[in-house]
Amino acid sequence: MADPRLHRILPCVETRKCGTTGLKLSVLGIGCWSFGGSDEDYWGRQDQSAAEGVVRRAVELGINYFDTAEAYNSGRSETALGQVIRGVPRDSVVIGSKISPSNTFPGRITEHCESSLKRLATDYIDVYMVHWPLTARSISFFDRSITTPPAVDEAFAELMRLREQGKIRFIGVSNFAPGRLREAIDTGAVIAVNQLPYSLLSRAIEWEILPSCEQLGVGIIGYMALQQGLLSDRYSSLGELPALRRRTRHFDSRKVPQARHGGNGAEAELDDALKGIRALARDLQTTVSRVALAWCIARPGVTCALAGARNVEQLEENARAFASPLPANLVDELDEITRPLKQKLGPSLDYWEARDNDRTV
Repeated sequence: MADPRLHRILPCVETRKCGTTGLKLSVLGIGCWSFGGSDEDYWGRQDQSAAEGVVRRAVELGINYFDTAEAYNSGRSETALGQVIRGVPRDSVVIGSKISPSNTFPGRITEHCESSLKRLATDYIDVYMVHWPLTARSISFFDRSITTPPAVDEAFAELMRLREQGKIRFIGVSNFAPGRLREAIDTGAVIAVNQLPYSLLSRAIEWEILPSCEQLGVGIIGYMALQQGLLSDRYSSLGELPALRRRTRHFDSRKVPQARHGGNGAEAELDDALKGIRALARDLQTTVSRVALAWCIARPGVTCALAGARNVEQLEENARAFASPLPANLVDELDEITRPLKQKLGPSLDYWEARDNDRTV
């Protein structure tokens, strides 16, 4: 029997505190990677007028968090977001951006932060995150010429100076496994958030890092909440998902030339999980995306779930997921449906690399 609570549109999306900090984020955040995109880029073209419509409607719905990075579309995502937020009160939006680990050497952090500020056309960035850990393995993905990573204490000391100067409000990290998160905290920096992959189909954070973040008072922003579109009603089979989005360990690398992990994937478990999720959504007379998003923020410790939106219609569809908490029995049922996939993929947080080449550790 359908639960009518899953079909209401929220008049205002809930906000949650990020760990023990004063930062408050809406439980639904807008992933802005597609902003400023062109036909050749990962997500395809995103018209500026569509991005503007998404941001304005999001603010009306009480959604305050907008997530970007200097690496997204070579800075064009930041530029596009900066242009669209000019039309809304600055204090109604929380901007999160990320600096690539290859740019965290002394002096370069400030330089790149100021470049992001200029592209975003703002005086401050609310949450400034280190995109991946400061290790040679992680940095090589961004710049293969760098063989010696920057000193962690020096990098976070510079981030703390940027906060003292008012250029950033909160310091965050992204893709940091427990050991790397503790290393960052030991520098004396207050880490507000750890942005991590999290969805019904990507549950690795539940093994170690989610409880670690809860213990340390660090909020979690879950990205890839709709598994790059797979957890929607758009694709009826795994093969329909664009190849660039099939590079993760979920998929057989032999079928995807762009994949780096070299494994056989977990396509049988993935397909079974999707069939189970779709069947449950049908029973509830709702959509897969609503079920998936509601499940994400039902997990204690998760502050915000990120989802992109190509237009206002997609945004409103995503917002409907938060009309009311997902009942505990449905959370448990979805956990069981996706448990075989969780077990097959294991605790490695890096879904794009083989487990022995995990960039998060």
